[in-house]
Amino acid sequence: MKKISLLLVLMFIGFSTKAQKIKKIEPPFWWTEMNYNQLELLIYGDDIASYSPSIENKNITIVGVKKTENSHYLFLDLDISKAQVGTFRINFSKKGKRNNFSINYELKQRSNKSKLRKGFDSSDVVYLIMPDRFSNGDVTNDSTTETIEKANRKFKGGRHGGDIQGIINQLDYIKQLGATAIWSTPLLEDNQSVYSYHGYAITNPYKIDPRYGTNELYKNLAEKAHQKGLKLIMDYVTNHWGSENWLIKDLPTYSWIHQFPKFQRSNYRMTTQFDSHASKIDAKLCMDGWFDTTMPDLNQSNPLVLTYLIQNAIWWIEYANLDGFRVDTYSYANKEGISKWTKAIMDEYPNFNIVGEVWMHNQAAISYWQKDSKIGAIESYNSYLPSVMDFTLHDALTAMFNEDNATWNDGMIKAYNNFANDYLYPNSNNILVFTDNHDTQRINEIFNGDINKYKLAVTLIATVRGIPQLYYGSEIGMRGNKNNGDGDIRRDFPGGWKNDANNAFTSSGRTEKQQAYFNFTSKLLNWRKNTEVIHTGKTTHYIPENNVYVYFRYNEKKSVMIIINNNSKEQTIQLNRFAENLKAYTSGIDILTNTKLDLSKADLIIKGKTSLVIELKK
Repeated sequence: MKKISLLLVLMFIGFSTKAQKIKKIEPPFWWTEMNYNQLELLIYGDDIASYSPSIENKNITIVGVKKTENSHYLFLDLDISKAQVGTFRINFSKKGKRNNFSINYELKQRSNKSKLRKGFDSSDVVYLIMPDRFSNGDVTNDSTTETIEKANRKFKGGRHGGDIQGIINQLDYIKQLGATAIWSTPLLEDNQSVYSYHGYAITNPYKIDPRYGTNELYKNLAEKAHQKGLKLIMDYVTNHWGSENWLIKDLPTYSWIHQFPKFQRSNYRMTTQFDSHASKIDAKLCMDGWFDTTMPDLNQSNPLVLTYLIQNAIWWIEYANLDGFRVDTYSYANKEGISKWTKAIMDEYPNFNIVGEVWMHNQAAISYWQKDSKIGAIESYNSYLPSVMDFTLHDALTAMFNEDNATWNDGMIKAYNNFANDYLYPNSNNILVFTDNHDTQRINEIFNGDINKYKLAVTLIATVRGIPQLYYGSEIGMRGNKNNGDGDIRRDFPGGWKNDANNAFTSSGRTEKQQAYFNFTSKLLNWRKNTEVIHTGKTTHYIPENNVYVYFRYNEKKSVMIIINNNSKEQTIQLNRFAENLKAYTSGIDILTNTKLDLSKADLIIKGKTSLVIELKK
């Protein structure tokens, strides 16, 4: 008996040693009943390319085996369209039986709810969080043995300790504010030696950074958010990874990333993607140049890379039950590749939403990247991207509310002109509108802490077409100067750390000024939450006069009149000018002050730097 037991132990040790030849399989598991049922497994291990794979399952077929110049990789293409839930065995063999070994791969049951998932849309208000700077819910993971950069809250560009548990702890605050969706900057592992807190230099695409938590905790964040009626949007990066990414340090193939004889930075000229006069070298340097020295540029025109990115994105949606993506540097990627990536996701989840960062400064250029664009159709291009970010409106917002004595091209005419170009967008309701974000100057810095200007700006983004996005801390008047570095516009939220003197997450902990900011924002956003006419209604706007902008949002059931007086002085407007929209209404309630207004009179007086949001009554 002892001899038999010893033999079994030796056999087990031998099997384990051989199985350890496999260091990684990605995706780590998959699901049955997916539309995406042609699965490509990336198998990584010592000399794995010298082995021949086979499957012990009649419902799963190997349709291809791909090898590259790197013997550490083998790509196994499987047809799992008829596969059932459970594990199946993949055998690896080569000449000489002693070298053979097997591993198991799991196919999970797909949730029925997953097929019907509905992404974020114009009924939502998105709250943008930089997790390292928001709330530290677990001090034990501020630094870890498996990550290089340690916590240093004294350094603006260092790790400060905010994490997923911190977000979970503040879900009630976000809901009270009136937001309905959370966009967090990347939470995946960014194991760079410095400036890793922003998360955009990903080093492990299938792993949450341990300083934020675990994959399971991220999934738990989605579950708890959904329980409170909040959606979760992942910040996804298709254009580049971090230089410490394990796949970059041992490239599957030379063409996995764009390579040059020496470091080549992108020229950042995104117009070369559609400029019919652009030189090939300029277009190449935009798409193929690296975003930064530590961010190698991924080659989406390589089918292996593209498939990896598609599967990784779908895996996270399915695993964590996500409601949307915000895609970083969308327009820097290979445009054919990113189009295929986007279409594959939307084919799997037709009601999902993806908003792309297209940081350009005219509507024609931005609209090129939205699905079914008239501009893109000129060259038969379709990105399939449902949503884009309204950077032209952001440009206007950062200037016009500081322009009191407006001339022909100043002040509120900038907003008017922005919306006058909405005809360029295939779907103007599905555009992200915002005052600031993690890359821009803080809006309250631009306004020098003037709450009245803040109120005007938030009134605008909360009542125009599109999806409003608020940057964490703006709702309590947080400031920060980008000229002092990105760390200054990404300050810690007061109260997110145990010993903070000021806790702005609670009404009792806020200063009087913070409370004033919060009260206004919360009142407006919570009203918006239940006001369908703002989500999907039509718009009629009137050319601003004396720096006063008037527009209406309406449908068959309801109409709302918005007046934004950007003039520092009190203004009187003649109501008969708006008869086209007011003819059926004689009164209204300003929801910001709960004041009843008589609209049967000839005129209406609006205080300087004040906005009115009037629900019209017959």
